[in-house]
Amino acid sequence: MDLSNLRPAEGSKHSNEFRRGRGHGSGNGKTAGKGHKGQKARSGAPRIGFEGGQMPLYRRIPKRGFTNRNTKEIVAINLDALERFEDGATVSVETLIEAGVVKNPRDGVKILGNGELTKKLNVQANAFSASAKEKIEALGGTAEVI
Repeated sequence: MDLSNLRPAEGSKHSNEFRRGRGHGSGNGKTAGKGHKGQKARSGAPRIGFEGGQMPLYRRIPKRGFTNRNTKEIVAINLDALERFEDGATVSVETLIEAGVVKNPRDGVKILGNGELTKKLNVQANAFSASAKEKIEALGGTAEVI
């Protein structure tokens, strides 16, 4: 968990279109939901997150780096995982999911060159490492980027 993932609890946020202080009949008249007296009943009450001068939580938590909004989460598959397919088969992201090699493809699948491949396969994936492409094509298969 980091600061960029914080969200209000489900159901805790309400529309701000509600008209407060419009008489008893509205159900929110007289004190308009502010209770009786006290600091929070008055104008100029402290902002949200104010802790009475104590260093607030959002300033006590260390902040390092940033979260890149444009990163892609690529699933890496090694060549030896493709051994389960028959010789001459076409291997795509869908067939990898059906075979149980990949559970969730996220933003794409990349084939890496670890392990040995002994079958001629036509592999369709989002990315290939140079060694994986070399090994697939050495056996007469194709490495197609989709």
